[in-house]
Amino acid sequence: MSPLVELRDWLSGRGLEVVLIILGSILLGRFVAWVGRRITDRIDRRATGGDVLVRSEAAKHRHSLTQVLTWAAIVLIYSIAVFFVLDRLGVPVTGLVAPATVLGVGLGFGAQRVVGDVLAGFFIITERQYGFGDVVSITVTGAGEPATGTVEDVTLRVTRMRSPNGEVITVPNGAIAKVVNLSRDWARAVVDVPIPTTVDVNRVNEILREVGREAFRDPALRPLLLDPPSVMGVESLDLDQVNVRMVARTLPGKQFEVGRDLRARVVHAFRAQGLSVPPPPPVATSTPDDELAREGER
Repeated sequence: MSPLVELRDWLSGRGLEVVLIILGSILLGRFVAWVGRRITDRIDRRATGGDVLVRSEAAKHRHSLTQVLTWAAIVLIYSIAVFFVLDRLGVPVTGLVAPATVLGVGLGFGAQRVVGDVLAGFFIITERQYGFGDVVSITVTGAGEPATGTVEDVTLRVTRMRSPNGEVITVPNGAIAKVVNLSRDWARAVVDVPIPTTVDVNRVNEILREVGREAFRDPALRPLLLDPPSVMGVESLDLDQVNVRMVARTLPGKQFEVGRDLRARVVHAFRAQGLSVPPPPPVATSTPDDELAREGER
């Protein structure tokens, strides 16, 4: 039998099976991805009503879990397709068990960080530490400052979030040392109002209480507040000024918007009462010549 006839017979037999397996796995993988997107989109619409920052904890967990299950199903589909293709090509799959075991052990030692990332991601998702849409501050091992932003994607290996400046931050789950969830169940807007020591603190407290009552009555701000803002009193004391703290419990992720609104209301209320918020103290700067002059004086 000529080689061309053998090639034709193979293409019409096993070759066709290989092509069908590859096409079937691709179509099945895309179908699973499409179903996963439909499920996550439905979860988002039911949980937020268009706002990606405010959603229930159960919805966040379902969203992250759906993404992980979708990814795992796609990997499983392609892995099974590879074994079927090897079998149709005449490669003894059972004979690859021993080499695959040795290769797996070698990869296990060489890919410890990847394994650590996957295990850390598994516990992040199962323990519901944070989920899609949460505002978090993550301390990364070896990094100077924590990464803060809104979580956009949580997989078994990485956490991807977007900073307030629009930057996309990708953090390996195994490198996470500390997580501060700023939008779990409820959040708190904290407003520190500096006032001169010569101003009556009781009068300032009454003005701030009235600001809180007006904010709670405002139809635009009321849906974001869980209860009326309260005045905690003097928080810190300096030589020239004191800081009076005002706090408000808000929906998760809305503490920044509420804080900005309350600060603007405080400024307007103080102006109406003839008071003014003192500017921040100037930052002392010195030049190298000033440093040399002080050294000479010593």
